[in-house]
Amino acid sequence: MVTRPWRPRLLSTSHWPVGYGRIILPEVDSTLSEASRQAPSLAGPTWILALRQTAGRGRRGREWVDPDGNFAATLVMRPGGGPERAALRSFIAALALYDAVCACCPGLDPGPSGSNNTRPRSRSGAARVALKWPNDVLLNGGKLAGILLESNSTGTLSIGIGVNLLNAPDATQIEEHAVPPVSLLSETGADVTPEDFLNALAPAFARYEAQFKTYGFAPIRTAWLDRAARLGQVITARMGTAEQTGTFETVDDSGALILRTSEGLQAIPAGEVYF
Repeated sequence: MVTRPWRPRLLSTSHWPVGYGRIILPEVDSTLSEASRQAPSLAGPTWILALRQTAGRGRRGREWVDPDGNFAATLVMRPGGGPERAALRSFIAALALYDAVCACCPGLDPGPSGSNNTRPRSRSGAARVALKWPNDVLLNGGKLAGILLESNSTGTLSIGIGVNLLNAPDATQIEEHAVPPVSLLSETGADVTPEDFLNALAPAFARYEAQFKTYGFAPIRTAWLDRAARLGQVITARMGTAEQTGTFETVDDSGALILRTSEGLQAIPAGEVYF
């Protein structure tokens, strides 16, 4: 495991988004759990960053393995608009992550849009980043980051984000057929601290959130599809014990995955995608 020698960080405020708070903690069990504890006292949308997370969690109650030096944060907000609209923030978070990764690694190849955005690396050899439905960020074909949304009856939405900045979890700890994990350091050589990554991520999220509030989901959807992995290719979606294989056609206005199968177009509102 790679470790980073301690060095003081000067947190820039020059590009920090207006109206967003931040709390940086040395260690928590889970930033999502910490978000639940702090939400009642927060005046506005707030990022909670933990420099060490001891009990992170992923989708469907899975453990999120979080080696030291990686990024573990949750954005707490009260967006309004109902649960369906709140769920679309996963696409906003994915786009913000994409932009933050590219900002932290200027040599990254963002890749062509659409169906060509499938090769692990570009022809030039530059690392490539792409978005995987519903809530992952890929780097050179491996899983770099994940997003988890949680909401409650009070209207609070917590957007948990984990990024393998320094270390990737052991591949033996992931489920069968899942995308193997990678780290930003191993794939690009970029040594980015959690604090610096947050300074890139928070403004990017604020920009997309403002766009979403003004123009709705349409431009977010278009931008996400431009960065989508395996668009136009055959993939498999798993929904519990059921599976559906087809061509990744698009994402609809509700954020559902649309597959073209022998039986026609099939909408997958939630599930896991396997390549």
